[in-house]
Amino acid sequence: MTAHSPATRLAAPNNTLNSLGFAKSPADTRVVVAMSGGVDSSVVAAMLAAEGYDVIGVTLQLYDHGAALAKKGACCAGQDIHDARRVAERIGFPHYVLDYENKFRESVIEEFADAYLAGATPVPCIRCNERVKFRDLLQTARELDADCMATGHYIRRFDGMNGAELHMAADPNRDQSYFLFSTTGEQLDFLRFPLGGLASKAETRALAARFGLAVADKPDSQDICFVPNGNYASVIEKLRPGAADPGEIVDLDGNVLGTHRGVIHYTIGQRRGLGIGGLGDPLYVVRLEPDARRVVVGPKQALATRIVPVTEVNWLGDEPLTGEIAINARIRSTRPPRPAILRPTGDGRAEVELLDPEEGVSAGQACVFYATEGTRVLGGGWIAHRRAA
Repeated sequence: MTAHSPATRLAAPNNTLNSLGFAKSPADTRVVVAMSGGVDSSVVAAMLAAEGYDVIGVTLQLYDHGAALAKKGACCAGQDIHDARRVAERIGFPHYVLDYENKFRESVIEEFADAYLAGATPVPCIRCNERVKFRDLLQTARELDADCMATGHYIRRFDGMNGAELHMAADPNRDQSYFLFSTTGEQLDFLRFPLGGLASKAETRALAARFGLAVADKPDSQDICFVPNGNYASVIEKLRPGAADPGEIVDLDGNVLGTHRGVIHYTIGQRRGLGIGGLGDPLYVVRLEPDARRVVVGPKQALATRIVPVTEVNWLGDEPLTGEIAINARIRSTRPPRPAILRPTGDGRAEVELLDPEEGVSAGQACVFYATEGTRVLGGGWIAHRRAA
């Protein structure tokens, strides 16, 4: 099957589609651009406005405006809202700021805290895309009579023979497909990702400079937007008082090796900072038992995982997922996809068998499915628990 880019696929004779895939002029095509205040989404808005589209910029205020003013490298608050507004003013299109703080807290932050307390390692950026940007904001875009919504994500959307397909970005170093696996087919029909085909981030910054955008040299956002300096534990302690109660560090046989300062300070695969040195071979966190306030450690080989159960499976393949298929699976955003077997187990659940065991597989992370050839994203799910190899 050949996938066609919206920019090149043709409709009926004498009825060429525009670069966003619509059979009408850009001026008659309204597009809402989700603007975070960073260089990527700013360039998307400027590009589409330059092409003559009816652009409306929308920025979400997701968490406390005052507290965010002093935090560098965040998004969707403080300086970033100001930067998005300045881009809209320079280019000359309407820009709105929507207060989604309550929705963000309910849909993302609260679950983030609960997941950490349960010993998982959550990925709130995926939940934000799934529950806020691609659900609530997308609905707002429809209410504004938009034909589509564009974002600055580095991922590609192709029109395939059976509908819209999701593909990895042209630049593997910028690919964000891991964070967008839960995008549904219906959402994908409405979404556009103009930057997905660029060869590098340098191209994006060059475009920003060409459009005269003040954010051309703005650093990329770092860490999770509502977590200052990557200090997850401090955020959890504020949200859930008592979450950092101390407990025991034990080996795989239950022998007590030391004490810890709260399960929320540890992640699967962690080696440093355990405070139990001098015990021979290096020890790693292999399991968290929050109910018992225990951190279980063991040798590196105890981290090896072959079978990965997943829940809330989102399937984007052409045919229903009814039987075992070969895929490439990615279990961390920083790791490349690896060969695996995907088996549906019913009710939105599946089992991924990694052909080569991976280390550091953690509940709460995503497992994303890719086609064995090419760049297509077939969906993914949330890792439920870990079974050692």
